[in-house]
Formats: sequence, structure tokens, C-alpha cells
Amino acid sequence: MSDNTIASNRKARHDYFIQDTLEVGIVLVGTEVKSLRQGKANLKDSYASISGGEVFVEGMHISPYEQGNIFNVDPMRKRKLLLNRNEIRKLERELTIKGNTLVPLKLYLKNGRVKMELAVAKGKKLYDKRDTLAKKDADRKIQQALKERY
Repeated sequence: MSDNTIASNRKARHDYFIQDTLEVGIVLVGTEVKSLRQGKANLKDSYASISGGEVFVEGMHISPYEQGNIFNVDPMRKRKLLLNRNEIRKLERELTIKGNTLVPLKLYLKNGRVKMELAVAKGKKLYDKRDTLAKKDADRKIQQALKERY
């Protein structure tokens, strides 16, 4: 599945505590799918919101397809996510908790369909980010010491 990854939001794991992940479908037009197959997507600063019982992803950039001419749509448009009613209700309940948001983690192809990994996440404070970086650095040093030893 890693070789089918189109785009990933690496900054999300740095800025948020990931609590729960969910695989969702996404409504696209044909030229957007062709552009995604070329890997021209950006999930940075994107988020999902629930309105009217539907889930939409906003801030996701899909570059216009070069041969798409009149069929190209706005690269930053809101895109509907495909979830069943129970999943939407569950997300609504989790979003009522203060500080929780919906963040897309990655876009990938599965059986020819474009899927998105969506996460319920809670924002990190600056000291949490520093703590995470310190732990990673300590783990890296331990691994290097073990590698030199053997």
C-alpha cells in the first residue's frame, strides 16, 4: 500500500496527537483523478468539516490536469468525503470534545479508487512538539549507539 500513496500530510503527525484513523472515499471529477495519478496533490493545511450531515475536506490542493482544458475545476474546492451515516455520527460525537479536529493523513489508490486516511486528532502545544522531538532524538542516539556496539 505504501507504493500506492499519492500524497501524505507529514506535518499532521508533528502538529497533532492522532487519536483515531478512518479510511474514506472521496468524490472527484475525472481530471482530478488523472492529476492525482501523476502525484500532483498537497494535503498541507487541509482539514475536514461536517456540515449538513456530510463530511467535506477543505484546503486540499489538486493541481489542474495539463490536458484537461475546460474540464479542470478549482484546485482548492471543497470535496465531499464518502462515509456511511454511522461513521458520520461517530465523528460528530468525537468532534464535540474540545480541541478535536478532522485531519487528512494521506491520499492513496486502492483497487483503482482514490481513498483518504482521515484522522480524529487533537492539537499539540509547543511544549508537546518539543517533547516529541526530544524523544525522537534520544531514540536516534540510542539506535546509533547500539549500531556502533554490534
